[in-house]
Amino acid sequence: MAGTLRLAWRYVAYFRARTAILIAAITLTVFLPLATRWTIERFEHRALERASSTPLVVGVKSSRFGLAMHALYFRGESPQPLPQAQRNRIEETKLATTIPLLVRFRAQGFAIVGTTDVYFSFRGLSIERGEPLQRLGDCLLGQTVANRLGLVPGDRLLSEPENMFDLSGPSPLNMRVTGILQYTGSPDDEIVLCDLKTTWIMQGIGHGHTVKSNTTDTPDVNAESDSHGHNSKSENLAQHAEVTDENLRTFHFHGQPGTFPLTAIIAIPDSEKSESILIGKYLSPDEPYQIIRPFEVVDELMQLIGQVRRLFDWIALLLAVATFLLIGLVVMLSIRLRAGEIRTLSLLGCSRVTIAGIVFTELSIVIAISLALAVSLAIAASHGSDMLLTSLN
Repeated sequence: MAGTLRLAWRYVAYFRARTAILIAAITLTVFLPLATRWTIERFEHRALERASSTPLVVGVKSSRFGLAMHALYFRGESPQPLPQAQRNRIEETKLATTIPLLVRFRAQGFAIVGTTDVYFSFRGLSIERGEPLQRLGDCLLGQTVANRLGLVPGDRLLSEPENMFDLSGPSPLNMRVTGILQYTGSPDDEIVLCDLKTTWIMQGIGHGHTVKSNTTDTPDVNAESDSHGHNSKSENLAQHAEVTDENLRTFHFHGQPGTFPLTAIIAIPDSEKSESILIGKYLSPDEPYQIIRPFEVVDELMQLIGQVRRLFDWIALLLAVATFLLIGLVVMLSIRLRAGEIRTLSLLGCSRVTIAGIVFTELSIVIAISLALAVSLAIAASHGSDMLLTSLN
């Protein structure tokens, strides 16, 4: 047995080019379906894990998939806004705790998520460096955002206007970075997190004023309405808004808080009964808002992806059959080319069983090396896909 293995290994090592081609063909044939399947399975697990941890989401009645992608992964176009009165409506029922979301703006291509402190405990977020949000205009960066932009606590980050061509819209907000969030391996690594009121300032609902030395009084930051005048001459229009220690108390909001916009509301019922009752309140055909279970929506989407995966599995199976048929043909042709070598082995006293064992061992060595490479590469690819899955997202 040792002699057979030695002869097989010597043959495989001597014909390096032929061996390398066979190994590459088998490795690719096994690697592609394995990597695809494992990556999709990790994708499904991550997607369903985040969806299952989010009981209910409320938004304007439109695409269920769009609302789920927006509330869970902050992807796609922002849905139509719903008034904050809908959040009050849920809170008044005492059936669930609410987490408001306003995700309409971006900074350097990353989503700006306006929310409340409840979101931190809900998602299990913690601060790795820096301090929590302290005032209007502050923001926290996910790990991916901080690494790509090279920002640290104390730096500034400018928001992008919702419409680049609307010069009459609100000015971008120059936010102060107070901290960097701990890495979570979730979409929260790719967001700029700030207080809900900060995103209302970006929306133009709230604003501040330049503090002058002769100013004797300042508007209240919590004021709901205001009748003061604004000087809108071009030389007085700032290129961007910025909250500082000097002008903080001048920031205030116009209008009724109940009309202030949100893009989605995460609802966390206190029991299954409360969840059922709350869902029932949104079942009326005339209801302009909808409530969804994200897990059901994402699971439905995963089932569609599963059908595509099965198609790829069949394609991979056919590819594997074709590859191994070609390998069988190569082995048969190789045996014919080695007729002289086989005759020599026979004259030296090797039986047909021994010769067949040598050929089989050669092929086994090639297949073993190929499988080891394919599995190693597939594992590396599936783990490497975590970076892509984080931007799901």
